[in-house]
Amino acid sequence: MFEGFELKVIAVTGIDIACAVAGDGPPVLLLHGFPQTMAMWARVAPRLAERFTVVCADLRGYGASAKPTCLPDHSNYAFRAMADDQVGLMRHLGFERFHLVGHDRGGRTGHRMAIDSPEAILSLTLMDIVPTYTMFMDTNRNVAGSYWHWYFLSQPAPFPERLIASDPDFFYETCLVGWGATRITDFDPEMIAAYRKAWRNSAMIHGSCSDYRAAATIDLEHDAKDLHRKVTCPTLVLYGSAGQMARLFDIPNEWRKRCIDVTEASLPGGHFFVDQFPEKTAEILSLFLGSFSSNDHQNDGNSGK
Repeated sequence: MFEGFELKVIAVTGIDIACAVAGDGPPVLLLHGFPQTMAMWARVAPRLAERFTVVCADLRGYGASAKPTCLPDHSNYAFRAMADDQVGLMRHLGFERFHLVGHDRGGRTGHRMAIDSPEAILSLTLMDIVPTYTMFMDTNRNVAGSYWHWYFLSQPAPFPERLIASDPDFFYETCLVGWGATRITDFDPEMIAAYRKAWRNSAMIHGSCSDYRAAATIDLEHDAKDLHRKVTCPTLVLYGSAGQMARLFDIPNEWRKRCIDVTEASLPGGHFFVDQFPEKTAEILSLFLGSFSSNDHQNDGNSGK
């Protein structure tokens, strides 16, 4: 995977962030979701690198990035902390401004980044999510039944960690197929092998649980304070039309409440439509990202790759 990409591990304020970099042109940061790693972009990133400088990164707690022990207040796994990691990574690579594409937890990180560091974000792509605050506050038995893992993973340590560690492949693969229109055979064998290698690490199990503990606590506090603040950059809302999220929510409408300029698109898959339809995903992203004029990228640090 990632042939032609330069693999790096960069220390950002004491946290090692793993990434893969290739291409030339406007910078684009790709962030994965749960329970994956940057390997999810392995079939999308090379296509985008034909037109853009592409950076794929592992979130803290996942993949080859650092997996610190969660603090009592969960602040070191808040989306604010994850967003700061990635802004620091891009600045280290020479990019002061960039496009952000995030799936699942990567999208939530991107939403927080667009609120906290709007000067850094040229555009935001949110994949198959609604706002974190909405997920908790507008829940019902159907949402809770589909997204039960939000409540399980956020339980105090070491309860979920110990149960998951007894059979991590079974647990995380149940998550992969649980949100509609996906089978394990829909995933590229090389990519699913990379996911398994990552989630068999006890530190990543702890990191993924800590991510959800933060979402249920400190992230809700941050979001509640910022409900009046809207994302100002152009935003693409891309989702799987056959997935659970699309059945439970009007995804584009939820983001129109939080973003000023929303474009919507969908693919006929579930939550993991990127793995199912990498070429079509790349086409949609390339069209959206390519719609911005070269003037939008002045002072974006593109020469710093």
